[in-house]
Amino acid sequence: MLDCVSSVLHSLTIIKDWFGGRWTEPVLLVRGESRGVTAVDDWRAALSETGELTPPIVERILDVHGDRGQRAIEAVSEGRVKEYRDFTVVVGHSDEYVVEDGGCTCEDSQYNLDPADPEERCWHALAADIAERVGEVDYHDMWYSEVRDFL
Repeated sequence: MLDCVSSVLHSLTIIKDWFGGRWTEPVLLVRGESRGVTAVDDWRAALSETGELTPPIVERILDVHGDRGQRAIEAVSEGRVKEYRDFTVVVGHSDEYVVEDGGCTCEDSQYNLDPADPEERCWHALAADIAERVGEVDYHDMWYSEVRDFL
């Protein structure tokens, strides 16, 4: 799957050139009124609709989240997003992190990011969002709180 991600990332230059080298913010009409859609809403909606990481969606994630977005896509492609009965867990390189309601137990999330800003998410929370929308969550019919005791 990493080859697929690499291929998608390699194609982004061509896609960006096709769209004139920039993105425009979409507008959502609600009850006759217009309001801006955040960049996060944009890629999440597109990902939910397609169910796959297309080059424009990958580019949007990387534009909004940078390196965190890249690491999230890699984690999804490597099958490191696990869902247990009680928690969603993303396996990092040195530990496992619980992701719940868009927040995460990692230090980046706790100390560096504004929890009120949806564009500021750690890569673990982004990976959970992406994996859920593309059907790449590894489900385990057990309690993580019990599994964690064995790790």
